Amino acid sequence: MFWKWILIAIILLLLIVFTAQNYQPVQIRFLAWSFKSSSAVTIFISLVIGFLIGLLMCIRKD
Repeated sequence: MFWKWILIAIILLLLIVFTAQNYQPVQIRFLAWSFKSSSAVTIFISLVIGFLIGLLMCIRKD
């Protein structure tokens, strides 16, 4: 179980470095919405959504 936390910490560290290097503004378009945001925020939001989907998939129904 301890190795999972180390892997998570490494992935988070790589994500922090990646987002720090990619802070340029980008145009986001989804269906009818369109807005500008920094790529770091876009990457972080994508990570959170992916995390929540993974968390929901791991919840067991007893």
